[in-house]
Amino acid sequence: MPVPKPAAKKSAAKAKDVPKAPDPAKEAPPASPSEPAPEDQSPTAEEPAGIFLKKPETVSVETGKDVVITARVNGKELPGKPAIKWFKGKWLELGSKSGARFSFKETHDPQSNVYTAELHIGKVVVGDRGDYRCEVKAKDACDSCSFNIDVEVPSQDSGNILESFKRSGEGKSEDAGELDFSGLLKKREVVEEKKKKKDEDDLGLPPEVWELLKGAKKSEYERIAFQYGITDLRGMLKRLKKVKVEVKKSAAFTKKLDPAYQVDKGNKIKLVVEISDPDLPLKWYKNGQELKPSSKYVFENVGKKRILTINKCTLADDAAYEVAIKDEKCFTELFVKEPPVLIVTPLEDQQVFVGDRVEMVVEVSEEGAQLMWMKDGVEMTREDSYKARYRFKKDGKRHLLIFSEVSQDDMGRYKVLTNGGQCEAELIVEEKQLEVLQDIADLTVKASEQAVFTCEVSDEKVTGKWYKNGVEVRPSKRITISHKGRMHKLVIDDVRPEDEADYTFVPDGFALTLSAKLNFLEIKIDYVPKQEPPKIHLDCSGKTSENTIVVVAGNKLRLDVAITGEPPPTVTWLKGDQVFAETEGRTHVEQRPDSSSFVIEGAERSDEAKYTIKVTNPVGEDTASIFVKVVDVPDPPEAVRITSVGEDWAILVWEPPKYDGGQPVTGYLMERKKKGSQRWMKLNFEVFTETTYESTRMIEGVLYEMRVFAVNAIGVSQPSTNTKPFMPIAPTSEPLHLTVEDVTDTTTTLKWRPPDRIGAGGIDGYLVEYCLEGSEAWVAANSEPVERCGFTVKDLPTGARILFRVVGVNIAGRSEPATLVQPVTIREIVQQPKIRLPRHLRQTYIRRVGEQLNLLIPFQGKPRPQVAWTKGGAPLDTSRIHIRTSDVDTVFFVRQAARSDSGEYELSVQIENMRDTATIRIRVVEKAGPAENVMVKEVWGTNALVEWQPPKDDGNSEVTGYFIQKADKKTMEWFTVYEHSRPTRCTVSDLIIGNEYYFRVFSENICGLSDSPGVSKNTAKILKTGITFKPAEFREHDFRSAPKFLTPLLDRVVVAGYSAALYCAVRGHPKPKVVWMKNKMEIHEDPKFLMTNQQGILTLNIRRPSPFDGGTYSCRAFNELGEALAECKLEVRVPQ
Repeated sequence: MPVPKPAAKKSAAKAKDVPKAPDPAKEAPPASPSEPAPEDQSPTAEEPAGIFLKKPETVSVETGKDVVITARVNGKELPGKPAIKWFKGKWLELGSKSGARFSFKETHDPQSNVYTAELHIGKVVVGDRGDYRCEVKAKDACDSCSFNIDVEVPSQDSGNILESFKRSGEGKSEDAGELDFSGLLKKREVVEEKKKKKDEDDLGLPPEVWELLKGAKKSEYERIAFQYGITDLRGMLKRLKKVKVEVKKSAAFTKKLDPAYQVDKGNKIKLVVEISDPDLPLKWYKNGQELKPSSKYVFENVGKKRILTINKCTLADDAAYEVAIKDEKCFTELFVKEPPVLIVTPLEDQQVFVGDRVEMVVEVSEEGAQLMWMKDGVEMTREDSYKARYRFKKDGKRHLLIFSEVSQDDMGRYKVLTNGGQCEAELIVEEKQLEVLQDIADLTVKASEQAVFTCEVSDEKVTGKWYKNGVEVRPSKRITISHKGRMHKLVIDDVRPEDEADYTFVPDGFALTLSAKLNFLEIKIDYVPKQEPPKIHLDCSGKTSENTIVVVAGNKLRLDVAITGEPPPTVTWLKGDQVFAETEGRTHVEQRPDSSSFVIEGAERSDEAKYTIKVTNPVGEDTASIFVKVVDVPDPPEAVRITSVGEDWAILVWEPPKYDGGQPVTGYLMERKKKGSQRWMKLNFEVFTETTYESTRMIEGVLYEMRVFAVNAIGVSQPSTNTKPFMPIAPTSEPLHLTVEDVTDTTTTLKWRPPDRIGAGGIDGYLVEYCLEGSEAWVAANSEPVERCGFTVKDLPTGARILFRVVGVNIAGRSEPATLVQPVTIREIVQQPKIRLPRHLRQTYIRRVGEQLNLLIPFQGKPRPQVAWTKGGAPLDTSRIHIRTSDVDTVFFVRQAARSDSGEYELSVQIENMRDTATIRIRVVEKAGPAENVMVKEVWGTNALVEWQPPKDDGNSEVTGYFIQKADKKTMEWFTVYEHSRPTRCTVSDLIIGNEYYFRVFSENICGLSDSPGVSKNTAKILKTGITFKPAEFREHDFRSAPKFLTPLLDRVVVAGYSAALYCAVRGHPKPKVVWMKNKMEIHEDPKFLMTNQQGILTLNIRRPSPFDGGTYSCRAFNELGEALAECKLEVRVPQ
């Protein structure tokens, strides 16, 4: 990417005759990148002003290359995070729709509080040339900076200019003859021609865009330029001036479709076109396919307008549309804007083993939405999925990231980004560890009996092999090997002496062996006398101490005790001191001729005791004692709780279990999960020996739960009860901009701004503390946190120098304090009273009668001044006027103003002998009364002179004019003659000869026209001059006539849903009565029909007719001399 360089200033003068001086920039050696540019050549040599630390620089770049514009903003001068925008020219904002060549980047350095914004333009074209602007906004702060990008076309000259020279003369050597420059001149002409042709390039735009611009109006240039990404408007206009525009007038369309439309997803849009002939057939197309009317696409015909309404727009409606009338067509494009995609169900943390299948699922608010997967800050693409053995899947609103066989390389932090949010989760991949749930026990069996070796491991899929003294055991008729679930068994039937050996089970794929020994009990039969005392032959294999047997809870225990004696002895079992003789049940005794067995099916803790076997016969007796110890997994840990939390950590504390299972507790295992989730994540794989654990790598603001397992040599306990839901949060940062707003003899008012970082815990309020200068004892000024960013500390010692500090408080605790740099002296500063009269009260304040009078007048002064209101030197009437005064302002309030409230009011603010006053002028106005003594003073020709006197009551406001109307005495319909006339007389012209007129005058002031007019007491009768009336010597003509229709009713065809009207004209004297009928039925007072009669013009208005309103309509007019009838047919059509 080329380094942006300042654009050279173009010289306005072209000195063709003056030899061109050598360019010092070309002759000078290139400057080192580390050396700064000279101040006189840098466009930003002056110190940046405002909030810009570094303004964007004017650059010059060649076409086809990339360019980066950088701006740095000082965040310390801003009240919050700024919004940085880039503009082309003054109005065109550069954004996501400006094209893929434009990209934007923003970074923030929290230590220096500096924001850096970058504008990247890839493969610059000539159309990118022009002025640009960078704008920064943050609440009330705003600043902008302009710069220029100059695009240069690379030179096409050949590399060696000497090749253009040639020698004059023929047959000579290359060094002979004189130099001929004609070849060089010819080449330069070609270069100039190419440059000129390049300058007249079409700005890299396709021909169809130029054709669109040729036929468009000038008012549409800006919209088309924005739509197609044209940034060089000046170059576009220059090119259009050179092109002869021939606008073809469409024969079918009077108004075509706009080039493009835009609509939000889910909304509806209307495409409107006007045609020259409403009877022409018209068709709509979408991507070349004809559209048919439906609930999705609604066609409307309104006069010559044809409207296509598309309801509930989706992304499938983003297409090209056209409308065709015979051979003429017009086109448009519809762009459907997607709403922001929100995350409904975020990712969850997962903890798996190598080789497992993993599905990371996120649910968003829109189907078919586009989102980005990232791992440890690096984007995951489909191109890399084949190497990394993962794939993406979409299921409606659910998006899945699937690992068929996860590996250690897939462990990391995964993030999902949408245009409306983000979420992240952690994937932990561990090597598989096989746990032994039940080890193999040593066996002692007798001949012909069955030996069963059993072990249980944690994984059902694990297979293994059995070995006898290191040699693999193969299944046979006597030997059976089985694997069911997590249990592995080796069964040896009909045990023989050669079966005595060490047996070992080795799981496949794990460095683990389980061994046990098979002891063969050989019974020797010797000849003994018939009288033999009883004897107990007891073997305690696997004992931990003498005559002690350890059994795991849940396992089976069988004590086979061989007995001899003649005659056969009687066997008695005792548990403790009680005789045990049960032969059935979970615990029972089995008797055989030569042995006795004590069997426990599924050992329990209650079975732990001392067991005694006693055998007796007439010869004697024998006893033996065995202590059975039952070991089990421990109980769950107790009192599991969270003692403290931080930004991403929490301290977990618990108590050891009450029962250790008979074996010492070797450690603990911890798990955690997000609240509401069912997926627990292990926090340690090696046992943790302490009872306090710090859990880290949590997300701030998310609720978690944790639990603990106890571990001993037997196994893992049940989980403890879950901790109460907790949230990792951290205290806020220190409050900002702590300043002193006011100081009195005993109080100090402080104000500050909220912390820059608040976090997920929010902020509960602020605590204010103070201490005397030289002391370290800070005193709390408020016991409860205050929510607003301001506080007044009271009861301070006068004259003391005190330091103040403010801390933010939330659920995580106190923040770092914000402390004043210098101590504050507690002494009130006397401030001279000053009334700050608002601008609108410096002139006469005008209100209407009945309106409110609410005046807020601020003032300043310390200590609190005394405020007094007077009117004309007298105190105010408190029954009508309400005054409220605070430390900084006073309020004058009247609920309903009256004219008596008008006048001059004086406000005085006084502190001791210092005083300031202000005068407020209030005028309450209302409408003026009518004009007085309206008279027709003179009549001549068709003119009349009307005079009047001003109204007695001007409404407390100047009369600004008069409103004059006239009326014929016959009709008494009033017509306006003059408006806003200021004189009290006027001449009314163009009166009709033979008529007699009345006149009325309204008074007008600031409130408007008077409620009633002044009417003339006499009339103006317009006579025909020079003619005297002679009584008629003939009989007066009879003007009476029967009704007659001058204009008949005409048949009509109307569109359903649009109002229609039927017209006709009738004449007759006396004035005929009119009756309208439909299908010879009289139309009464139906709100659907409106009948009017204006000077014989009869109108029947039909509101929104339907097909049922069609039929034969007739109008009958009649008087005492006769009647007349007019009829027509009305047809109501439904649009197709």
